[in-house]
Amino acid sequence: MTGGRVVVLGETGRNFAAGMSGGIAYVYDVKGKFGINCNKEMVDLDPCDVNDKNELFTMLQKHYEYTGSTIAKFILEDLNNQLKYFVKVFPKDYKKALLQKASGVKVKAEK
Repeated sequence: MTGGRVVVLGETGRNFAAGMSGGIAYVYDVKGKFGINCNKEMVDLDPCDVNDKNELFTMLQKHYEYTGSTIAKFILEDLNNQLKYFVKVFPKDYKKALLQKASGVKVKAEK
């Protein structure tokens, strides 16, 4: 994944996020086992915040409208409680670039 946003409502396979250099993935991890399937070499696994909640709501709402997903409906109806089960998969370099952009600090690329 090199850009964009994705929400994963099912289980993931092994080596999730290998080579992930951009974008953000939100993984619904009710069983708490996502970390063992995730390749954490290039990504951080973060909790979701208020901004993520708003983005998740919008994405889940669209998914529900398009597909009628019962999982999406359940999460939407209980998002305040279900948010704790989402893991934000955030590439380390992408996070660093966004923080630098927000702070207005320009950093030379490493050679």
